[in-house]
Amino acid sequence: MEYIARTLDNLVHQTAFLNLTWGNYLMIAVACVFLYLAIAKDFEPLLLVGIAFGMLLVNIYPDIIKAPTESATGGLLYYFYILDEWAILPSLIFMGVGAMTDFGPLIANPKSFLLGAAAQFGIFTAYFGAIAMGFNGKAAAAISIIGGADGPTSIFLCSKLGQTSLMGPIAVAAYSYMSLVPIIQPPIMKLFTSEKDRKIKMEQLRPVSKLERILFPIVVTIVVCMILPTTAPLIGMLMLGNLFRECGVVRQLQETAANALMYIVVILLSTSVGATTSAEAFLNADTLKIVALGLIAFAFGTAAGVWFGQLMKVFSHGKINPLIGSAGVSAVPMAARVSQKVGAEADPTNFLLMHAMGPNVAGVIGTAVVAGVFMAVFGIV
Repeated sequence: MEYIARTLDNLVHQTAFLNLTWGNYLMIAVACVFLYLAIAKDFEPLLLVGIAFGMLLVNIYPDIIKAPTESATGGLLYYFYILDEWAILPSLIFMGVGAMTDFGPLIANPKSFLLGAAAQFGIFTAYFGAIAMGFNGKAAAAISIIGGADGPTSIFLCSKLGQTSLMGPIAVAAYSYMSLVPIIQPPIMKLFTSEKDRKIKMEQLRPVSKLERILFPIVVTIVVCMILPTTAPLIGMLMLGNLFRECGVVRQLQETAANALMYIVVILLSTSVGATTSAEAFLNADTLKIVALGLIAFAFGTAAGVWFGQLMKVFSHGKINPLIGSAGVSAVPMAARVSQKVGAEADPTNFLLMHAMGPNVAGVIGTAVVAGVFMAVFGIV
């Protein structure tokens, strides 16, 4: 009888109910909200389902991301997380993005690079804001990349700058804002454009030759990586994936990078990112500051893209729709789709998607370049 009582007592004390804090229950509730948004509202479900479930797991069973010791192995998601820290998963994500994305609109209209660059304004706004809030330079740089709406680059820079203690809040904020692009961007876009602006129809892009498509990733890799060698893991993998797509002789590699490999990496990255959000690590003042700074950065980046779009509209004598400037953030292809949606609301016959893809791709490159600039500033090699 004593044996049975002791066994039952051990069983009861091993349940999560007796070991969780109020913070864990709060994070479990947040995870359920994220799952609802991903499943019911279709907010970037490929990322948000994994992040939310990782959040759920770590707040029920914290040891799932426990580091290994001399006498015990680490938790399952710890080994996934190490691939984030080593910048392996973000780089592979970039390869998949390159293999999936048509760079033709950017090649056809190189002016799109200017819109992609303008949208990086939000990053520097967040950087100086983080400094003002008391973060050190490296932490401020890692936080500011959220403004590019680029989760992989946020994780990559956070790792390179040694700010792994902030990786969870930064990554969750970055991916959350990527998911919420259809909600956050339209009000800002409409605020800084008139209905007449939104109805502007743009001329069809010129055809892009196969030679141009092949040379583009090679030339960009040489130019960018010669100037900022530290961007090679991101820019190099992005351009390698696109070269797989465009060269026409490695179709199997392109299909693998864009499909099977991409989805495997997304599973590993999203669940490990979610697992960094234990209540102990996530529920603090710094996290609230990071979330606020990320929103400010993303809003300013969107606004700056639209403002520069307005400027280009003036210089083009009304031939450029300023809505495409909002796609200069890195959320590919979601931001371009939002430009299309807002333009179509003003005029159902307006088709801006391909025009917006140029700034969208430029934004991916631009955010990686800004990350390289920060690494150069802080002497990271």
